Amino acid sequence: MEAFDLNLLPPWIVLSFGILFGLLCGSFLNVVIYRLPLGLSLIRPGSQCPHCETKIAPYDNVPVFAYLWLLGRSRCCKQKISPRYPLVELLGGLTGGAVVTMKLLPLGHELTLGHALLLFWVYLVLLLGLIAAAAIDFEHMILPDSITLGGVALGLLSSPLRNEVELSTSVIGSIVGFVGIWFPFIWLHEKLRGFPGMGLGDAKLLALAGAWLGPLGTLLTLFLAAIQGTLFAGIALLISGKIEEPKAVTAQRIQLQQAIEEAEGEEKEALLRELAADPLGLPPDEAEGGPRIAFGPFLALAVFELILFYKPVRDMLYEGLYL
Repeated sequence: MEAFDLNLLPPWIVLSFGILFGLLCGSFLNVVIYRLPLGLSLIRPGSQCPHCETKIAPYDNVPVFAYLWLLGRSRCCKQKISPRYPLVELLGGLTGGAVVTMKLLPLGHELTLGHALLLFWVYLVLLLGLIAAAAIDFEHMILPDSITLGGVALGLLSSPLRNEVELSTSVIGSIVGFVGIWFPFIWLHEKLRGFPGMGLGDAKLLALAGAWLGPLGTLLTLFLAAIQGTLFAGIALLISGKIEEPKAVTAQRIQLQQAIEEAEGEEKEALLRELAADPLGLPPDEAEGGPRIAFGPFLALAVFELILFYKPVRDMLYEGLYL
C-alpha cells in the first residue's frame, strides 16, 4: 500500500481530528481516574452524577462545553462539578493535538493512512494513560498495574510500528527501568531501613519508560522526574509551609485500621499483614520528613514529555558527546 501523505491535507483538518478525538477520550479518562482506584467497572453503569448518581444525559456530557453551559454545577442536584473534569477533558484534546503535531505530521509522507491512524491511537492511549496514572497516584498514591504493565506491553508490541526504538532495546530498557527503581529504592532500602523507599508501581512505571524509550530514556525520565518533583516540593513548602498527605490515603488507612479492630482470628492476622506490607500503612513520621510525596506523577510527566520530544533531546545529547 502506498503512503498517504498527511501533508496533502490542510494541517487544520488533521489537527482538528486529533483535538476532537482527544477531547472525547478525555471525557472517558475522567471515568478511569475516578473509578479505577476504587475497583469499579469502567463500563457500567454509564456516566452518572458523582453526588446523586443520576444518569447524565448525552447533551450534558459534551467535553468542556457542558461544564461551561451548566456553569460548573450538575443539572440534577445542582452540586458543584469539580473543575478537574473539564481540565482533564481539555488535556485530552491538547494531547490529541500534540500527537498529531509531534508524531504524525513530521512523518506524513512516509505513512499509509492505516499506519498513521494506528500510530495516533497507540500514542494517544499511552499519553492519556500517563495522565490517568499521574492523577490517580497524586490522589491515592497508587499506580494501577493496568496502566503501568499495560503500558509496558503496549510499548513492546508497538516497537516495530513506531520504528523509533528496536524491540531488543525496548526489552532491555524495560528491565533497566524496573531494576533501576526496585533494587536501590525498594529492595536495598528495605534491607537497610526496614521499609521500602518507593512503591513497586514506580518501578513498573519506569519499566514503561524503558519499553518506549530504551535504557537512555529511563535515565532521562528519572532525571527529569527528580528535578520536577524537587521543584514541586520546594514550591509547595514555600506556599503552605508543609506538604499534606492526600485525603484519600488517610481515609484508606483509617478504613483498614477499623476493619482490623472489627476482625478476628485469621482474618485479623491477614489484615495486619496487609497493613505491615503497605508502605502507606502507617501515618507519616515527622522524624522521617513528614508526609510522603507521590513520585509517580513526576515520572509520568517526564515520560509524557520525552515521548513527544525524545528524538530532539536524544540527538542533542549525542551531538554534545561528539563535540
